[in-house]
Amino acid sequence: MSNILKIAAAAASLAFVGVAPAFADGDAAAGKAVFNQCKACHQVGPDAKNGVGPILNGIVGRKAGEVPGYNYSDANKGSGLTWDEATLRSYLTDPKAKVPGTKMIFPGIKREKQLDDLMAYLVGIKADGSGI
Repeated sequence: MSNILKIAAAAASLAFVGVAPAFADGDAAAGKAVFNQCKACHQVGPDAKNGVGPILNGIVGRKAGEVPGYNYSDANKGSGLTWDEATLRSYLTDPKAKVPGTKMIFPGIKREKQLDDLMAYLVGIKADGSGI
C-alpha cells in the first residue's frame, strides 16, 4: 500500500472515531425508564405531539427552538444551541443554568448513570419517531 493510501486510511479511521455516540455506555432500555420523568411534558414516537413541551423525536442534532407548532421561550429560541449529546447532557442536568429564561421547570437529572441511559435512549429516536 502506498504512503498516500496509508495516510488516507488512517485519516478515515480517525474521522469515524468522532462518529460513535459519546455516551455509548448508556443503556437505552434503562433510558426509556428514565424518560418517564419527561413524559409529563414531552412525547416521542411516530404519533408524538407537542404538549407542555415540544416533541423530542430527532432531538440529537436539532437546533434549539425549531419544532414546528411549539411556542418556545425567547431564551430557548435565541440560545443558538444545537442539541448534541454534550449540550443535552448539560441542559438536562440544570436547564435554567444552561438556558436562563427557559420555561422548562424540570429541576434536572443529577445522576450520571441516568443521564448516560437517557442519552442512549434519545440518540436512538429518529425524527420520524422510529427507533424507540
